[in-house]
Amino acid sequence: MPHLYNIGITLLPGVGDVNAKNLVAYCGSAEAVFREKKARLKKIPGIGAVLVNSISDGSIQKNALARAEEEIHFIEKHKITPLFFTEKSYPKRLKQCNDGPVILYYKGTADLNAEKIISVVGTRSVTEYGKQTAEKIIEGLSCFSPIVVSGLALGVDICAHRASLKNNLQTVGVLGHGLERIYPDTHKATAKDMIKHGGLLTEFLSNTKMAPEFFPRRNRIIAGMADAVIVIESRKTGGSLITAEIANSYNRDVFAIPGRINDTVSEGCNFLIRTNRAALARSAEDIAYSLGWKKTDGPKKQKQQKLFIHLSEEEKALQRLLREKNNMHIDDISIAAKFPMSKTATLLLNMEFSGVIRSLPGKVYCLND
Repeated sequence: MPHLYNIGITLLPGVGDVNAKNLVAYCGSAEAVFREKKARLKKIPGIGAVLVNSISDGSIQKNALARAEEEIHFIEKHKITPLFFTEKSYPKRLKQCNDGPVILYYKGTADLNAEKIISVVGTRSVTEYGKQTAEKIIEGLSCFSPIVVSGLALGVDICAHRASLKNNLQTVGVLGHGLERIYPDTHKATAKDMIKHGGLLTEFLSNTKMAPEFFPRRNRIIAGMADAVIVIESRKTGGSLITAEIANSYNRDVFAIPGRINDTVSEGCNFLIRTNRAALARSAEDIAYSLGWKKTDGPKKQKQQKLFIHLSEEEKALQRLLREKNNMHIDDISIAAKFPMSKTATLLLNMEFSGVIRSLPGKVYCLND
């Protein structure tokens, strides 16, 4: 039965995502983990005697595989696709995250390994300003055809999903529960549309009882499977800030929409910007520019050459470097040009203001061709 052991390994007590991946790496497959001898399991780094006994216990294995078989009947009946972390269809960005789920359950049509994927998160108590901002940003990014990921929750999440559908973008909802239900119920119609134009994704088995601790787990998927996370209205505490923190730990770009200093629903966004945990984003253009996205739809417009930009000999030297190397970090530019860092930064800033170059995330520069 396909995926029997892939699901079963997630049901072994004490075997979390990190341990499961470690076991599969050493044994070769999830099925091999079930069949491996105790003596060999004990030699695997990080797998202690207690866990070895749990993995090797016949009754525990039987119960895990019985529950896995039930889940297989459920996913076959509802046309749900299981995505094991070793498979090509598993989100490649999430695969880079050490604590990414071992298996995901997916119902939808979107390619989870698409070229451009963004996550949009924010408060459940969204204001009219937040709603309009979410709609405007997604409309502005629609020309780049990204997949939009969110959590199908009240507030910013559902605004992001609906704005995506309105702008003919695929959108994926990551759930903090199994696929047998939609929470909240009021989002069922939107979820149905999303399955046709995006999808629903979860790491949880069917009939998993909802619990508060499951939502931070959901948030790591939202953060990990995207190129960038956009925070639109957030209080001082809550899921959005957790998602932003996780995204930073995964080296994802994080953007926050600034708000008025006395707005409680913007305290989180302002905090992220003030503490350099997120880049300030005023518009879709800011986000696209920072991510280095270029419009690909339609014929390319002929750019008029800027004939009258005067570059100093030192700026021309940097221009030649960037033409040769394409993208370069400021440290590498300074070393290659043999200029002090302060001078290099000044030259690059002047060239950026002149439109000759542009900056990418992480202090990387390229020619503005």
